[in-house]
Amino acid sequence: MSDDEERTIDQLNEEADIAADYLEELLDIMDYEGDIDLGVRNGRPVVQIVADDDADIKHLIGHDGEVVNALQQLTRLAVQQKTGERSRLILDVDGYLTRKRKHIREEVLDAIDDVRESGEPVSLDPMNSFERKIVHDIVREEGLKSRSHGAEPKRFVTIYLRSTAADDADDADDFDDEGDEIRGEGEDRE
Repeated sequence: MSDDEERTIDQLNEEADIAADYLEELLDIMDYEGDIDLGVRNGRPVVQIVADDDADIKHLIGHDGEVVNALQQLTRLAVQQKTGERSRLILDVDGYLTRKRKHIREEVLDAIDDVRESGEPVSLDPMNSFERKIVHDIVREEGLKSRSHGAEPKRFVTIYLRSTAADDADDADDFDDEGDEIRGEGEDRE
């Protein structure tokens, strides 16, 4: 199955089950307490580790989500190893992603206010693909436009005012499955 094909709810649930088994083993090895909740949201398997003990679980988040991001990548690899398919699984630890989304939303709305006030583009700090997807979605909801620039791990988003109807037609951004703009021939489009 290619990444473009939609997975069935049963396939997504299977991915979540594989991920939960993998994470339960990991938690046992580390002697951490926590419950694992499974689900499917927006066509993606979602696994959340819920804290029984805040002290231990914070170590699974790490500074600025570094540990949870690494755990997500490892878990996706474990799922891929079992299914043979690339997984777009989302892993959350103790509501970290909810808090992160809220923080990003506030930052983006402030940047949008700056763009509207000055008319000048505003570039945000580098973000991972999950964070950039949130930015693109918020900017689109607010009627402005955004573009991703740079190379990982310093890829960032710039927010712009929408200009004219001609620009809007030309600006039909193509986004990959993580919500980032697809760029032609290794270059960012302006």
